[in-house]
Amino acid sequence: MEIVNFESARATKEVNINVDLVIVGGGLAGTCGAISAARQGLQVVLVQDRPVLGGNASSEVRLWSLGATSHMGNNNRWAREGGVIGEIMEENLYRNREGNPIFFDHILLDKVQAEENITLLLNTAAFAVDKAGETITEVSAFNAQNSTAYKLKGKYFMDASGDGIVSFLAGAAFRMGAERVEAFGEKMAPDVEKYGELLGHTIYFYTKDTGRPTKYVAPAHALKDITKLPKFAKIRPEHTGCNYWWIEYGGRLDTIHQTEEIKYELWRVVYGIWDYIKNSGKFPEAENLTLEWVGTVPGKRESRRFEGLTMLKQQDIIEQRTHTDAVAFGGWALDLHPADGVYSPLSSCSQWHGKGVYQIPLSISISKDVNNLFFGGRIVSASHVAFGSTRVMATCAVQAEAVGVAAAYCIKHNLYPAKAIKGKAIQSIQETLLAQNAYIPGLKLESAQDLTQQGNISVSSAWEMRALPAGAGKLVLNMPTAQIIPYTLGDSVSFSLPVEASEDTELLVRLRASKVETNFTPEGEMESKTIKLKKGRQEIEVKFETKIPATAYYFISFERNPAVSLIESDLRVSGILSVFRKQNIEVSNYGAQEPTEDIGVDAFEFWTPERRPKGKNIAMTFENALPVGRVEQLKNGINRPVLGTNAWIADPTEEEPTLTVSWNQAVTFQHIDLVFDADFDHPMESSQFGHPEQVVPFCVEAFKVYDDQENLLFEKSDNRNSWNHIVLAAPVRTSAIRVVCKRKDPNFPVSLFDIRCS
Repeated sequence: MEIVNFESARATKEVNINVDLVIVGGGLAGTCGAISAARQGLQVVLVQDRPVLGGNASSEVRLWSLGATSHMGNNNRWAREGGVIGEIMEENLYRNREGNPIFFDHILLDKVQAEENITLLLNTAAFAVDKAGETITEVSAFNAQNSTAYKLKGKYFMDASGDGIVSFLAGAAFRMGAERVEAFGEKMAPDVEKYGELLGHTIYFYTKDTGRPTKYVAPAHALKDITKLPKFAKIRPEHTGCNYWWIEYGGRLDTIHQTEEIKYELWRVVYGIWDYIKNSGKFPEAENLTLEWVGTVPGKRESRRFEGLTMLKQQDIIEQRTHTDAVAFGGWALDLHPADGVYSPLSSCSQWHGKGVYQIPLSISISKDVNNLFFGGRIVSASHVAFGSTRVMATCAVQAEAVGVAAAYCIKHNLYPAKAIKGKAIQSIQETLLAQNAYIPGLKLESAQDLTQQGNISVSSAWEMRALPAGAGKLVLNMPTAQIIPYTLGDSVSFSLPVEASEDTELLVRLRASKVETNFTPEGEMESKTIKLKKGRQEIEVKFETKIPATAYYFISFERNPAVSLIESDLRVSGILSVFRKQNIEVSNYGAQEPTEDIGVDAFEFWTPERRPKGKNIAMTFENALPVGRVEQLKNGINRPVLGTNAWIADPTEEEPTLTVSWNQAVTFQHIDLVFDADFDHPMESSQFGHPEQVVPFCVEAFKVYDDQENLLFEKSDNRNSWNHIVLAAPVRTSAIRVVCKRKDPNFPVSLFDIRCS
C-alpha cells in the first residue's frame, strides 16, 4: 500500500520552453504562421487549446475554409490563396476531395509535424503573460490532459487565439463591438440599436441516412416551437453542416465570457430544428435520417479586435487602396450579421462585395503598444466593418503566413516589428512571401538570387491562341455569357464563331472592360454589335473597331437569347475562362449588386464561372493569333493570371513539352523552383463541398529535370502541387537545365508560371 502524505507541498509538472517565436492559437492562422516561420529557420512553439488543429475548420466545428474566391460567387478571378494555405488546400483536394473534416484535421497535423522547427502543444491553454516593460517575456499555459504547466519564453509572440488572450493579458489596446459611422466615415457602420454590434456563434449538425425508419425523441432542452424562429422556413432535411450557417446566436452577449451560455442556446435551436424535421410531419423524406453529429464547440465569429500600427477600414477594401507594406490580400465580401442571429427578422447576413481583391498591410498585424507582439487571424487591427471581410479563414491564413516571415526578418536583424514595415525590411519580407508562392496584388517577384533571370529560356513549343476549337457541346444562351480574353495594348478584336439558332433571331455581342485593369468586373461597354441569325447552324464574324487601350483581360459577352446556342470548346487553358451573369445567393449574389442607399459600396454586375466539369470555353477563331502562352512570361515575377495568363503554355498537341534554361557560362545552384497551375479560380473549400478532381487538371502531373550533360537532377511522377521547391542533394554546376513535362489530358495543355534557380 502506498502511504500518501497530504501535508507535503505539491505542484504540477512544469516544462520550460525557450524559442524564437511563440504562437498561441492553432487555427488556420496560427498553423500557417507557424509553418511559415519554421521554414524561415525559426524555432517555434505552437500552442492550441483544442485536441486538433484548424479552429473553425477543424472536425470540432466543421466550417469550410474559404477566402477571396467566395464560393466562386464574386468577380475575383484567380483569387484563391497561395503560399502555405495553398499547399494545404491542394493536399486536402488530393486526399479528401469529398470534404471530410476529420481528414482535414490530419492533413494539418501532418503539415505541422513535418516541420522539425515546430514544437506542437495541443490541449494546452495560455492563461498568463509576463512582461518586462512593454515587451512580453513569457506566456504560461496548462495542459489538463497531461497535467503539465508550460513556461513559454520567446523573442516574439504571435497571438492567433481568436479571442486574443495573449494580447489582452499583455495590455494591448483593443476594440469590441461596432464603430459608429462618425468614427471612420464608414457608411456600412451598423445601427447598433437595431442591428447590434457583434456577430454571433454557430453550431452545425450532420445527418445520416440509416436505410430504415428512425425515431427521434428530442431532449428536454430542445426548443419546443421552432416555427417561432423568423427563418424556420429555410429548414430543409437535405441540408447539413455549413448549409445551416444561419443558426447563429450571441451577438447581444459577451461573445467571450458568455460562450457557454451561447452554446447551450445553440444546442436548444439545433435539437429543436431536428425535432421539427423528424416529428412535424412536414418532411416524410426524413424518415430514414438520423443525427450523426452535432458540434460541441461553437464556431466563433467575432470578439476582440486589437489596435495595430494602422487599422484597415471599409474604404481600404472597397476602394482597393494600396499599401507600401502590403503582405497579403483579401476578397471576401463585407459580411456582417444581425446580432440577434437566428432570432432576428432581418436577413441572416448583409454581404456587400468589392469589385476585386484588396491588399492587406503588415502594419495591421503589429501591436501599437506591445513591442514584440504580432496579431494573427481575426483579431488583426480592423474596424468592425472591415473585419466582416478579413475574418474568413483563408484570408486569416495568408495574413498570418506573412507574420511568420516578418518575425523571421525581425529575429535576423534584431528589430522590433514596428521597424519592419518600411524600406529594405518590408521589401525583403515581400520578396520572401512571393518566392514561396504567396500572392500580393500589385507586386511581382524580383529576386537577385534567381539565376534564371540571367539565362536564356527556350521551349519546344508555345501556344498562340488562334482558336478555341469547337467541341460537341452546346451552350444555350439562357443567361448572359462571356469569354474572358487577355489582349495587349493596340490589339484589334476580330473573331468568328459557330452558333446555332432555333429560329431567325438576333445576337447582341459586346466588348466590355473593367475600369481598374486588374479587376474582372465589366463596368464599361467599349462597343457592341448586333448580328442577324438564320435558323440553323452558321459561322458568324465579329469585328470591333475599337483598339485595345491597355493590356488586360476583356469580356466578349453575348446577351441572353434562349433561341441561340453557342458551341463549347473542350480545350481548357491556363488563364482562359468563360463566365456567366448568374446568381449565387449563398454569397448575396443576385446577378448584380444594387445598393438601394449610399452605404459606401458600388453597384455592378456579377460575372462568375461554372464549376468543372461545366464552364467550358466558348469555341471561337481569332483573326490574329494571341500570344497568350509566350515563354517571356516566365520572367515577369507573377505566378497567376492578372493582366494576362502570365504563363508559358505549350502547344496542346505536344505530349512532353520541354523547357530549357541555358547560360553563357556555367552557374552553380542547389534550389529549383517550379510553379505550375493549380487553378487559382477554383475555391477548394476544405469540407462538405465535393470537388470534381483529386488533382487540378491544369497542373502538370509529372516532370523531370536534367543538367547540360543529360544527368537526371530530379523527377516527380505524382505531382499535385502548384509550387515545387526542389532542394538538390548537393550544389550543381551546369550551363543548362532542361525540364521535361508530361501532360495529364490533351484538353489541358502543359503550363508553367515560373522557374527559378538559386
